[in-house]
Amino acid sequence: MFDDLKGRKAVITGSTSGIGLAFAEALAKMGVDITLNGFGDKDEIEENRARIAGEYGVDVRYDGADMTKPEEIRSLISSAEAAHGRIDILVNNAGIQKVGPIDEYDDATWDRIIAICLNSNYHTIKAALPGMKSRGFGRIVNVASAHGLVASPFKSAYVAAKHGVVGLTKTVALEAGEDGVTCNAICPGFVKTPLLEAQMADNAKARGMTEEEVKAKLLSDAHATKEFVTYENLTALLCYLCSNAGSGSTGYPYAVDAGWTAH
Repeated sequence: MFDDLKGRKAVITGSTSGIGLAFAEALAKMGVDITLNGFGDKDEIEENRARIAGEYGVDVRYDGADMTKPEEIRSLISSAEAAHGRIDILVNNAGIQKVGPIDEYDDATWDRIIAICLNSNYHTIKAALPGMKSRGFGRIVNVASAHGLVASPFKSAYVAAKHGVVGLTKTVALEAGEDGVTCNAICPGFVKTPLLEAQMADNAKARGMTEEEVKAKLLSDAHATKEFVTYENLTALLCYLCSNAGSGSTGYPYAVDAGWTAH
């Protein structure tokens, strides 16, 4: 269905695990060359890089740029352009989370969450957009979370960052639309990722609950389906937005949240 993706070049931040890694595999399956980015065990990262490249016959490279450092972000984009000739697809997925009451929140943690979850999107887009505009084609997808649309207690930094991502997405869409560049946001509900597992542990501590109680409450309070959102739910939308079929979609925060924002 998305054969036009074959030969495209993508940069995906935060793609060494979880949703980002699922995105990398989905695009590689469509024939897209990939630049991975993120932290983690070096051997595991290399194993995933080599596996994706071998399984799908595409070029997969890794860049460990720190998403809190603008100069490293700019280097990530320029090195990807040099290695693959261009960047057609930019997926901003890097993110971290830390829960806690705002009046007890650590300032350094706030700054780090804003830097990774919001500011890094600005820096990648600023660096990649000129090339996209010059070629008349670009697909920017920002992963914003359902928390880009609604709020939850104890997540002030994350909610603020993700609301900012939605606003940034709309602005870029308006600025770049006439140049063949689309910019959309994917807003997932709860997905069973390493980030969510850590978040549930922190939330359990903050609320004085067990992790199983937190898990049950998350799904019962938020998801109409009472099920987690799956990687497949998200990758199907990503491929559509990055394809020619997605050219008519821009500036929109797509909720893939099992009914969360329908409340």
